[in-house]
Amino acid sequence: MKYWILFKMHVKLLTRLVKDMCTLDYFKFVKNSNKKIKFNYHLSISQEVKVNETFESKIHNFKIASEKINIYTILPGQIFSFWKIVGNPNKQFKKGRVIKNGMIHEDVGGGLCQLSGIIYYISLIAGLRILERHNHSVDIYNDETRFCPLGTDATLVYGYKDLRIANPYSFPIKFELIVLEKSIEVKLMSTEKIEKKTLEFKNIETDQFKIVSITTDSKNIVSQSKYKKTPFSLIY
Repeated sequence: MKYWILFKMHVKLLTRLVKDMCTLDYFKFVKNSNKKIKFNYHLSISQEVKVNETFESKIHNFKIASEKINIYTILPGQIFSFWKIVGNPNKQFKKGRVIKNGMIHEDVGGGLCQLSGIIYYISLIAGLRILERHNHSVDIYNDETRFCPLGTDATLVYGYKDLRIANPYSFPIKFELIVLEKSIEVKLMSTEKIEKKTLEFKNIETDQFKIVSITTDSKNIVSQSKYKKTPFSLIY
């Protein structure tokens, strides 16, 4: 079974590569550069890291991924891809809680979705162009355990689901992640000032689902998410 899973993952990765080549996105992915750029402005948000039995693993995973992401500067028109930068989680990350097919499991890279989520959230605030983002299939939190607004999460599955964001501005930007004792902070650094967008959340609930739409001050819908309701909640 393990070999079949690995085979499917490699097929997915190859399919993505071919698609990226055909759309020319392959040539737009951000590349590591030694060029020193002075960033005079930033927007920032922070989130609590919930303490549970996988807390130490999450902090470990956050630090490794953050060190990789913080190196990269995103030039105008370039694309930030979480997995292109962070790489295969099986080679470097510890196990933690992940959500697969609406159920909670233990797998390598547990907790990385909080990093991708906070990057996605600051990207909405900054008006960046979201090329790919996937919300979780279920909402496992309640008001007490939730660490970010519903609709600002970004789930990840290596080879299958990525977070991809393009720089629409005429100047460089970069994400700077700071891992503290019980919280994480993201700064979106820029060489010119970016006006902060006001986000408005609209929640609709049915018997089975929660549907969240996010609009900006220009009334444009920038995100829509649909979650299946669950009878339980969890500190993730």
